[in-house]
Amino acid sequence: MKVKNLQVNVVTLGCAKNIVDSEVLMAQLRANDFSVSHEAKRLKHDIVIINTCGFIEAAKQESINTILHYVDLKQAGKIKKVYVTGCLSERYKNELQQEIPEVDAYFGTTELASLLATLNADYKKELLGERMLTTPKHYAYLKISEGCDRPCSFCAIPLMRGKHVSKPMEKILQEAQFLVENGVKEIMLIAQDLTYYGLDLYHTRKLNDLLIQLAQIKGLAWIRLHYTYPAQFPEEILDTMREHSNICKYIDIPLQHISDNMLKIMRRGITKRKTIELIEKIRAKVPNIAIRTTLIAGHPGETENDFEELKSFIEETQFERLGIFTYSHEENTHAYTLGDTVPDVEKRRRADEIMEIQQDIAFELNHKKIGQTLPVLIDRKEGQFWVGRTEHDSPEVDNEVLIKTDIPLKIGSFVSVNITECTEFDLYGTANSE
Repeated sequence: MKVKNLQVNVVTLGCAKNIVDSEVLMAQLRANDFSVSHEAKRLKHDIVIINTCGFIEAAKQESINTILHYVDLKQAGKIKKVYVTGCLSERYKNELQQEIPEVDAYFGTTELASLLATLNADYKKELLGERMLTTPKHYAYLKISEGCDRPCSFCAIPLMRGKHVSKPMEKILQEAQFLVENGVKEIMLIAQDLTYYGLDLYHTRKLNDLLIQLAQIKGLAWIRLHYTYPAQFPEEILDTMREHSNICKYIDIPLQHISDNMLKIMRRGITKRKTIELIEKIRAKVPNIAIRTTLIAGHPGETENDFEELKSFIEETQFERLGIFTYSHEENTHAYTLGDTVPDVEKRRRADEIMEIQQDIAFELNHKKIGQTLPVLIDRKEGQFWVGRTEHDSPEVDNEVLIKTDIPLKIGSFVSVNITECTEFDLYGTANSE
């Protein structure tokens, strides 16, 4: 069946890395004269491409449910074709083909050209760096590498994304320039581990050099760092962050745990002492930085003493941003050989307890901002409020600033905001009339 020129709806599940993959796919389809939409609500399309996540059990189930939903629509005659790509398809292609044969074809994470060929579309190499953005036009994610070489016990990413592969620096800079020329003011650098960037291509860590180059791009107001691994952290980037005003004073550094027992079991390559020293160094070198971290509750081997040690660490460290996952028992990972030793109800209790602690910390930190005037990037209008973020906040995961004003604000603009109130995870303020 010749399917070219039919309407395509792309559905994206999972992390920001998947968002970028979908945006590249959509740009390729559009260049091949397809009509393309992203997560369209109305059934005007003929083909659905589902970009799946396979990271943890909840994400896998969401992906399967989404596939089944669109298969039902296909069987009801409301759409013609369903294709599945992404991490779940990479990891479980054979099982999915057997369990859900109604899908027209499954593709892995590196099979974009094959997916396009199935749609009678050409892979256009000249589209380097071009994407069809699904985010608001003033911010975008920029993926600087694929895969991961770290040996973390719990992580299935290498099974789905392979070994670490850095994108050449000139290609990253070209992509960033393209984004800025198309109205992007904030770029969020993403990878499974930003700090590993360049080791494979240049035989040395090149994240700092990349940051210096990106900071020179005219019109790029904010550069934000996500997913920096704590072991062998390239400390030179801290000086660069401090010296360049357009590199956000924000860093996402998933620690996962703090007790030496758990760090060893998790194969994190770092100790509690070195972790604390790193956090102290980050805060000393980059004043007013916001550190985001994520943790895991209920990993195999986590004792009550380990958990109490983690709680004390969070209370002492006072992270500006923190999230926690319950451990997901993933086959073919090292942790899978240890057995799922912590009951689900106990995992949930521990995670909830951590978030109760963080809620109090977040409120106290936000309360200190009352009376301050902060630059805020406006993301959207929602009801009676304009909603934006400070440089300490990434979209979707962090605090927002809710602004009441009679003056219309421009989405994608920077506004000076007087902070007047707060909750645990939001700030309220008024737009400065100056």
